[in-house]
Amino acid sequence: MQRSKNDVWVGLFVLIGAVAILFLALQSANLLSLSFQSTYRISAKFDNVGGLKPKAAVRSGGVVVGRVESLVFDDKSFQARVTLALESRYAFPKDSSLKILTNGLLGEQYIGIEAGAADTNLAAGDVIGATQSAVVLENLISQFLYSKAADGSGTGTEKK
Repeated sequence: MQRSKNDVWVGLFVLIGAVAILFLALQSANLLSLSFQSTYRISAKFDNVGGLKPKAAVRSGGVVVGRVESLVFDDKSFQARVTLALESRYAFPKDSSLKILTNGLLGEQYIGIEAGAADTNLAAGDVIGATQSAVVLENLISQFLYSKAADGSGTGTEKK
């Protein structure tokens, strides 16, 4: 009897530990966001979203104010349409702008909001027009290499 009682307690402890590890793994991978705040949805169009993913953070001043809800391709404008779920306690002016930024040099991408100065605030269903697409590292490197190749080929200053 004593042994089976100990087995139940050990099993319960192992189960609680497994649930805690699963919770931490999902939270650190940004796959689980426990927020009980009400939200409102806005959308924006970007030429290039880079590696932005659903559930990515939306930040203003370094504070998470919402999450990316969905990413879809608009085949009429040939742009990516991003839907954001912002917490209702945060109100931003209608002329705010969005940028896709990166944590560190090669970190995960998130959306940064720069507040504008309009008198009216964003409401559910609004579309933000002022956006700046993601900076793609491969494009920067290729532009640098092409500019260096163009500088070196036409100068006529080669050593003999």
